Amino acid sequence: MAKAKKSDDKDKSPVYVQNRDAYREYEILDTFEAGVALLGSEVKSIRQGKVSIKEAYAKIDGGEVKIVNMSVSPYSHASVTAHEEKRTRKLLLHKREIKKLVTKVSQRGFTLVPLKLYFNARGFVKIQIGLAIGKKLWDKRETIKRRDLDRDHKRAMKYR
Repeated sequence: MAKAKKSDDKDKSPVYVQNRDAYREYEILDTFEAGVALLGSEVKSIRQGKVSIKEAYAKIDGGEVKIVNMSVSPYSHASVTAHEEKRTRKLLLHKREIKKLVTKVSQRGFTLVPLKLYFNARGFVKIQIGLAIGKKLWDKRETIKRRDLDRDHKRAMKYR
């Protein structure tokens, strides 16, 4: 007999890829969820976990948001016409979101950084991009200090 799924199960989708360096290198001001225009062999390769967004970034080109340098390894069982590993892929966003991103990115210092790549409840590949501004060296040190102090505080509270 099949086990019934809880309603909470479909809300939680596993994160296939997470860009942890983005939180260290950038201060994330806002996040957006976008679909990714992919080929069938790319989706199968992502399901196998053969994807990297570490060096990837998003750019706005001609009113479209595109992700550059996202590495999706070729699917092993694909036909002769396999996809390119690091091709530029279109991100699917609403027009009002693109307009908001255009105004922010045109300002100095703002960039679009991919944060997570995952499958939503309907099985579509989604990417979470963050509107970010680069951290300076002293900001990174301050973040490390704050994290260490929080860890020490939690450890001290645990043993009380």
